[in-house]
Amino acid sequence: MRILIVDDNSDIRQYLKEILTSEGFVTDTAGDGESGSYMARVNTYDAIILDNILPKKNGKEVIKDIRQNKICTPILMLSVEDELDTKVSLIDMGADDYLSKPFSAKELLARIRALIRRPQNITPSILKAGDLSLDTLNQKASRGGKEIYLTRKEFALIEYLMRNKGNVISRGVLMEHAWQDGADPFSNAIETHIRNLRKKIEFHHRGKLIHTVPGRGYKIDTQTKIFN
Repeated sequence: MRILIVDDNSDIRQYLKEILTSEGFVTDTAGDGESGSYMARVNTYDAIILDNILPKKNGKEVIKDIRQNKICTPILMLSVEDELDTKVSLIDMGADDYLSKPFSAKELLARIRALIRRPQNITPSILKAGDLSLDTLNQKASRGGKEIYLTRKEFALIEYLMRNKGNVISRGVLMEHAWQDGADPFSNAIETHIRNLRKKIEFHHRGKLIHTVPGRGYKIDTQTKIFN
């Protein structure tokens, strides 16, 4: 899952980045509203953490830019202001949730996970593809009732594929959602993790779930395909 952090305080940006990275999220950061607005409009994110008081463009202006471009990415607002009118105004502008500073890491993570579980279409915390089950809240996977150990990267990849079940996801999109910026786009990391995932979830001839679509990417599908 990929998160955009927009905050002009470098210490807070770093703090948020460390919290999210430690939980397996991929993060991008921006230090002002203008940069944050641009990044939110040209990249694909699973959630945005947005400070209200920013240089160049404030939180309301950034929300307006994002929503006017018909981007429905969930937005969690951060602010030192705790006035009810401020919260109502930001939510009316298009924010999805509001967290007052200072906040705990535990609450921040809970709110981010809640927002990701309910994007445009409300998505359950338990994802299923055939007899494969993914508990995104507790980070657990099982198939046919047998629990499967997945690394964080493996979990991030399979979760993204399952959230887009039936759709072909390109290698580039998978890299964007599961790796930090700076990862070598020419490495075989995606292929290696997909191979490992197949070994773990397609055990004892339980059937192929991860399909390779030559020249296009990968997909989760319970139907038998001619793809690899």
